[in-house]
Amino acid sequence: MEMINCKINGIAVSVPKGATILEAAREAGVDIPTLCYLKEINEIGACRICVVEATGARGLVTACVYPVTEGMEVKTNTPKVQNARKINLELILSTHEKKCLSCVRSQDCELQTLCRDYGVEDSGKYDGFKPQYELDLSAPHLVRDNNKCILCRRCVAACEKQYVHVIGANDRGIDTHIGTPFEKQLDDVPCVSCGQCTVVCPTGALREKDNTDEVWEAIADPSKHVVVQTAPSIRATLGECFGMPIGTNVEGKMVAALRRLGFDKVFDTDFGADLTIVEEATEFIDRVKNGGVLPMITSCSPGWVKFAEYYYPELLEHLSSCKSPQQMVGAVIKTYYAQKNNIDPNDIVVVSIMPCTAKKFEVGRDDQSAAGVPDVDIALTTRELGRMIMRAGIDFVNLPDEQFDNPLSDDTGAAVIFGSTGGVMEAALRTANDLLTGKDNKDVEYKEVRGTAGLKEAVYNIAGIEVKVAVASGIENANYIMSRIKDGTADWHFIEIMCCPGGCVNGGGQPLQPASVRNFVDLTSLRAKALYEQDKAMKIRKSHKSPAIKKVYEEFFEKYGSHKAHEILHTSYVGRKKYR
Repeated sequence: MEMINCKINGIAVSVPKGATILEAAREAGVDIPTLCYLKEINEIGACRICVVEATGARGLVTACVYPVTEGMEVKTNTPKVQNARKINLELILSTHEKKCLSCVRSQDCELQTLCRDYGVEDSGKYDGFKPQYELDLSAPHLVRDNNKCILCRRCVAACEKQYVHVIGANDRGIDTHIGTPFEKQLDDVPCVSCGQCTVVCPTGALREKDNTDEVWEAIADPSKHVVVQTAPSIRATLGECFGMPIGTNVEGKMVAALRRLGFDKVFDTDFGADLTIVEEATEFIDRVKNGGVLPMITSCSPGWVKFAEYYYPELLEHLSSCKSPQQMVGAVIKTYYAQKNNIDPNDIVVVSIMPCTAKKFEVGRDDQSAAGVPDVDIALTTRELGRMIMRAGIDFVNLPDEQFDNPLSDDTGAAVIFGSTGGVMEAALRTANDLLTGKDNKDVEYKEVRGTAGLKEAVYNIAGIEVKVAVASGIENANYIMSRIKDGTADWHFIEIMCCPGGCVNGGGQPLQPASVRNFVDLTSLRAKALYEQDKAMKIRKSHKSPAIKKVYEEFFEKYGSHKAHEILHTSYVGRKKYR
């Protein structure tokens, strides 16, 4: 590899040919501020916050896209550079709604941080025309507030990366704004609710729709039995809301915090993940043995399901009919759990803590009401739970570790890894192998489907059957899979698809990290590592071995794939029009 030698603020560094000044500065231990830049997603040099002085260049250059050359000397903090950055921030601020005290991103806003660092105040120096926009509250998962938009286009790039393309820059000049085609509301375009735009937005222009007040109200209502469930990935991410290292497993503290918030029961969505596996594996085996539609595709990710309904309605029969783990837990709480405890399902409020903004959409889907009422009432993101804990004055970091409540608490390693791409596939293979061979197979690690790659393929011999599998994360890869199925060139038998790149650990509702972290830290790998470490340490690593799963089938469902199980744990899909 050809290397380039340069100097950053007098520090000699050697970087691969083609590296940018931003990357070279990182090697020298210098952090150049950015606002629009996101590595491999949005590399457009538009905000000009990263400008620097460089020999051989005419004027200031943008470090995020300007390549270093042999012998180049770069200065990143001269008075000229700092003054330019300050002016750019003042210009951005001149059209920005500055209601910072009540903004959900206050103290977690990249624009606010930069303005503080560079001493930018609301001086009115560049005041002039200031556009006003109405909030778009049409979607169940998202608030779109262009009054806080700084036109960095990160959201546009993220949406393009997800192959959805429902937002972009509309109009020109001072009227430029981020909008949808034909200025439709977000709920009227084929948005899949993935929320990837919210995790990259540097301000409060895009944020999840906050449902925490509904939860506070339910907890305060003595007539309601309020139950909370937490998705597998939350234990690996919630700690970030409180400054803990990325990838810290905070399962015990999370349970303790939820109890202190006042929930009547704290259950683990891992139970639903194990339920999903035994039902999904049974469905897959039935399709293989009885000539059912193949390949079968997982249905745990509501953003992926919504994409399929919009873009491939003719292929919906390939999806497993299993509800997602969130919905399965809600359904079991309002049927089995309600009966055992003599509670009217109408008096139960099921709250879920999810990594995914699409879960807010999923709770309102049709055919998700096993007891005649919604399986899940309120879905919160990891970020919303973090804010609830802070509002309640709970010292999260110093909480003791506590255990989930019974009876929906026993989980397995198979359920834990659901939070990472490939985890659902690996969990399903562990159970399918046992069910097909009739043995308790000791080899439970299917490492070929692990890792953060967006597309993985493998072939396994199970009970003499050659099973070809594929794992995809991110809608761009999902589209590739579906196009192969549509044109008849797919030879897979079983496919896992997750909407968000890297899986739930990188979901649209996960804790926000600034570009300075996202550009240089592999968030997905660090978060997933915590889940795989927990899996490896667990005594039970197969879903069908869970005592809680065995008990619920003995007492309620009778057997995997029973008629009752289908009534409560399975669902249906519907083709959607792309525009309304």
